[in-house]
Amino acid sequence: MNVLSALLLLVHLIPVSAARNGVTSKNRKRIMPDPVTEPPVMDPIYEALLYCNIPRVAERSMEGHAPHHFKLVSVHVFIRHGDRYPLYVIPKTKRPEIDCTLVANRKPYHPKLEAFVSHMSKGSGASFESPLHSLPLYPSHQLCEMGELTQTGVVQHLQNGQLLRDIYLKKHKLLPSDWSTKQLHLETTGKSRTLQSGLALLYGFLPDFDWKKVYFRHQPSALFCSGNCYCPLRNQYLEKEQRRQYLLRLKNRQLERTYEEMARIVDTPTKQLRAANPIDAMLCLFCHNVSFPCTRNGCVNMEHFKVIKRHQIEDESERREKKLYLGYALLGAHPILNQTVGRMRRAAEGRKEELFALSSAHDVTLAPILSALGLTEARFPRFAARLIFELWQDREKPGEHSVRILYDGVDVTFHTSFCQDHHKRSPKPMCPLENFVRFVKRDMFVALGSGSTNYYDACHREGS
Repeated sequence: MNVLSALLLLVHLIPVSAARNGVTSKNRKRIMPDPVTEPPVMDPIYEALLYCNIPRVAERSMEGHAPHHFKLVSVHVFIRHGDRYPLYVIPKTKRPEIDCTLVANRKPYHPKLEAFVSHMSKGSGASFESPLHSLPLYPSHQLCEMGELTQTGVVQHLQNGQLLRDIYLKKHKLLPSDWSTKQLHLETTGKSRTLQSGLALLYGFLPDFDWKKVYFRHQPSALFCSGNCYCPLRNQYLEKEQRRQYLLRLKNRQLERTYEEMARIVDTPTKQLRAANPIDAMLCLFCHNVSFPCTRNGCVNMEHFKVIKRHQIEDESERREKKLYLGYALLGAHPILNQTVGRMRRAAEGRKEELFALSSAHDVTLAPILSALGLTEARFPRFAARLIFELWQDREKPGEHSVRILYDGVDVTFHTSFCQDHHKRSPKPMCPLENFVRFVKRDMFVALGSGSTNYYDACHREGS
């Protein structure tokens, strides 16, 4: 990419509305790297730009890096769906006019976009677990439906898939050329945006894949807890966390005044406006260069946006400090981490099934996993975030297996609670598999301080 192309790309990624509000060429440069463990930034516009940005993933990926005597055994990928249309609209305002068809001459673009659409159009007879078979395989509405994946979202995961293909297939030969259905484990929630995101990543990873060899399983819960979703104590922790959020909002008089002013502009009760979660719609407008709505009473503006976004940042910071969310996260993430450990152990035993696992999910899926792992400085999962667990075998000691954990291309293995000191005792740039297994099977319950030794007992003990 030449310098002019790079500058044009960077300008494209900065919303016009942001450029009008003090985001200059001087501070644009720091938007691109976005280190995962960078300390929280209180600038709401900067945070919003990070949320909107489509990173050039190939330039910041650490996936697949290991000493030459290590062999990649299996890979487990968790993603948040890509960029989507809002789930809510600001009451009494016109729906944002955003096009959710996939168009080759519209930015952002990916070289495989047309081929992706063509391949998806051939998948109408694909066999997916019910109710996934009733969902569209790619976005196609000229006026996006609520929550629908956008072209940006498709491109984000085509990028992710191609990146993983270059690393795991071309470099490490994770899958044989004649791979079978059993070597892939694919799962998604029952939302079109997660199925379509999973398919976009899969197409980037395995272009023109055989539809007969692909099967997506349905996860009814966003926690991917399968048959282990009933957990009373987890719900108690969540109620306490929601109470904390409510009290923090009550203390923020500027936030309340902002909601009141916005409610007056759109002529609706403040309570109704707040319940409509206006930041969801405003972020979409901000990221897609669409003006905030106006009425005869005035306009929703950037100052309203900054106040609400700043409160989000403060809320996230207090959440880390209070640690109420941690209890919810440990119980919420345990089932999916336990399933991952099971797949890893089977792969370590030499079984050639589920070598590549993909879970296409939501922010409320990834956030508890990050918190449970002890990644306290990890940024909140943005659209198309990817969390990857790699399993490696030491060829010099074939009985030894190790784990690497990467978040948006950054190696965070030694930021986890169960492996943060291991690199001080070992020259290996990885964590022993047994550390991860012990964490999931025992230490997650120890961290709850409950004396429980299994998931069922931890879920059903009396809350403190």
